[in-house]
Order: sequence, then C-alpha cells, then structure tokens
Amino acid sequence: MAHDCCVVEPNKELASSPDHGQTKPDILIIGAGSAAFSAAITAAEAGARVVMAGEGTIGGTCVNVGCVPSKTLIRAMQAVYDGKEAGRFDGIKGFSTISNWGDVVKQKQALVDALRKTKYQDLLTQYPNIAYVQARAQFTGEGTEVEVNGVLYHPKKIILATGSSSTRPPINGIQSVALLDSTTALALEKLPESLLVIGGGIIGVELGQMFARAGVKVTICCRSRLLPESEHEVSEALAEYISREGVTVWQGVSYQTIENANRGVALTCQTPEGEKIIRAEQVLVATGRRANTASLRLEKAGIALQRNGSIIINAQMQTSHPDVYAVGDVTGQDMFVYMAAYGGKLAARNALTGNTQAYSNVAMPSVVFTDPQVAAAGLTEAAAKAAGYDVMTSLITLDNVPRFIASRDTRGLIKLVAERRNDLLLGGTILAPEAGDSIQTVVMALKAGLTTYQLADTIFPYLAAVEGVKLAAQAFHRDVKKLSCCAG
Repeated sequence: MAHDCCVVEPNKELASSPDHGQTKPDILIIGAGSAAFSAAITAAEAGARVVMAGEGTIGGTCVNVGCVPSKTLIRAMQAVYDGKEAGRFDGIKGFSTISNWGDVVKQKQALVDALRKTKYQDLLTQYPNIAYVQARAQFTGEGTEVEVNGVLYHPKKIILATGSSSTRPPINGIQSVALLDSTTALALEKLPESLLVIGGGIIGVELGQMFARAGVKVTICCRSRLLPESEHEVSEALAEYISREGVTVWQGVSYQTIENANRGVALTCQTPEGEKIIRAEQVLVATGRRANTASLRLEKAGIALQRNGSIIINAQMQTSHPDVYAVGDVTGQDMFVYMAAYGGKLAARNALTGNTQAYSNVAMPSVVFTDPQVAAAGLTEAAAKAAGYDVMTSLITLDNVPRFIASRDTRGLIKLVAERRNDLLLGGTILAPEAGDSIQTVVMALKAGLTTYQLADTIFPYLAAVEGVKLAAQAFHRDVKKLSCCAG
C-alpha cells in the first residue's frame, strides 16, 4: 500500500513561491511524494537546479495516509492479538484489549506528523538548489512550458510523480452510499460494529484483518480470490487463517447492487453459494487505484496514456514526450513506495545524463502486512509458465521449519519457483510471520542468479525464520522431513 501523492488539505506553512529566477530550472518535478523527493534529491545532489510543484499535503500518500499510518495500526492490533494468543504456551495466560481507540488513532497521527516533518518538510532546507511551490501544475501546450500558480516555467526536463487515488467499483447504487477508502478508514476515531470490505487485494486484506482484530465484525468480498496475483496456495491459506479470526470471506463474488439500509448498507451479490445480502454499518472500498493525471492537461504536451489512465513510459521512465518522464503510481506499475523512489532516482539520472539507466523489477520484493505476512520476489508459478519457462516448484509448510515449531506458530508456507532446464531460481513466495524480513534472501539470490542447489548449499542460521528458504531450496531435490536439525 504505497503511493506517491494524495488529495488532502494543503499545508499552509509550506505554501510558497520559488524565486522567479528559477522559472527555467534543469528539472521541474510535479508531485511531492516519495517518487518526487527521490528524483529531486538525486538531481540536486548532481548539481541541478530543481523546482518541485506539489498539490496536496507534502509527503504524498505513503507517509500521510498509506504505509505509515496503516502499518502502525496493524502493529498495534498485532499486540492485541498476541496478548490473546499467549496461551499457546503452557503455563501462560495472556489478555490484551483496546482501552481507547481514539488514543490509538491520535498516536498514529502524531507519528505521521513527525515523519512528514523530518523526512519531507525539513529536508527542503537541506538542499538550496531545490525550490518548492505548493500549487497545481498544468501543461500549456508550448513544449515543456508548465503553468504553476500563475507562473510559467520553462524547464529543460520534467518528471511527473503525481501518484494515484482510490477508485470506486461499478456497482449499481454505489454513488448514493457513503463509502470509506483507505484514507478515511485509517482516520476513523470510532470503530464501527461491522465493516464490509469490497476488494481482496493488499489494502483489503491488510485493513480487513486489522479492523477484525480491533473487534469489528468484518466481511471481505472479492471478484476472484484474496491476493489474486499471488500463488493460489497462499490465497487459500490466508483466507483460512483470517477466517479463523472471525473474518467472513466471500471469494468469486459478482456484485449486483448496494444501497443504504437500516443503520448501514446492504450489498446484494452472487456468491458461489447463491445470492447473498451482506449488511454492515460501514463499507470500505479497496478495489484499486487510478493515476492522478486528469488535471495535468497531458494532451497538450502529447503525452500518451494507457486505457486505464496511467502514463505510458519506456524502460528509461521516459513518456511519449522525450523531455518528460513519469515515475511511481502515475505509471500504474509496481505500486510500492520503494519502487516509486527507485524510479524517481532513475528518471532524474536519465533526465540529466541522457537515458543511461533502465528500470528493472526482476528482483523486486513485495510485502503484504497481514499476519502471517505475504512476501514475494521474482515470478510466481503462473507468471513463469506464462513467460514460457519449463517450471519446477517446491513447497514446504512451516511445520518443517524449526523456528516456527519452537514459536508454536506454524501458519504459513514457502514456495519457490525454478527453471527445470538449468535449475535457476525464478521466484519465491513466503507466507509466514515477518516474511518481509526473510524475502530479502530470495531477492539477493535472484539478483545473484543462484540455482536452487547453490541456495540450498548456502549456510543459514539455525532457528532463524529465514532458514525456511534454505529448506524450501533443498525440497526441490530431497525430502526435508528426513533431515535432522541443522542438517545441510
């Protein structure tokens, strides 16, 4: 859940106009989120004169209404869950509850405000060759000329980093229903009794489980399956785990109508078990995001868009206009904050040095912050087959990994994908507690071009979660149930 820009109230303390002597900068960056800042800092450190034009709150979605607030609330509810689950160890009784949800939300907001200040606002003073103006930017149709707050800028290059916003699914009646999106859901100062989550992607499963652990009766509905781009085994297992926690999961749903009902909403949908009417006090829509391009007047600059509104780019982050680049969510690809920052850095370098670097997501990690977490890198089995590989896979459950046996929490699995012809590792998915930490080993193996034999022969620390990756690599060629502890 990481995006570059969001539509929230402007921060008046930062509303300013740059020196008009900078109306011909080396680079004009439109946006003020992670991708924009990465591009600006990279360019500034190379000696370029940079102007940033940001609309909305500085810092974009990730720090303000995305990654930071969601993960701190998820961790808070993890503490509630862990207290209740302490009884899995003999001789221990645990209990944890929410004493004041409002205080939880206030602490979350204090963290957001502090990080926005230290990691975005205060950084501007550290780079004298970056000028910032808080206003809408629009192309005029004259080359790279852009109007910002009534001032015309003529930069040598432009980088677009305007992010994305939540979209509504096409359900009859949805325009008349009060909806939550990820932004407003994370700002709730009072918990609803029940919550319907429409969408089984990253945002839907993360926030659905978080609210369930806060005591809300949660129902998740999705058209296909939970985390549809992940491995099928992961979707099935995650659905089972969150169902155990009281979340009702409906997969393979087709939506019919949604309407206001007594003290809430009612969704009529067709499920594999027939027509259902699902009622809830509030509804959270988490069905996707759309690039923020509508106000830019891109057509005046001849910048081509995909059918979904995202900006088309090449491997150098360049748009159909040779002097304009685009990075982050506005491109509709790899919508993670670290990939947005990576793209911003590459775009800045290419804008200054002539397209010398190419974007690559071959070893890109992704993490879904459910419990257990879902972390992946490289190709899934389905993606590898679609790419034409002759695929072999290994899959082990966590009751084969000593760390999780000792922790008395064996929810999860590890699946690796390799090419049969040369044993080359192609990808891996980990469903496990703190899987986001272990996945980096798969990332490094992919980057180094390791085979499964080489990965299996690597020394791993015993009773660490990441040892599961070694066991999964060994499972390509032997039965790991026949190994003693530490046997390599």
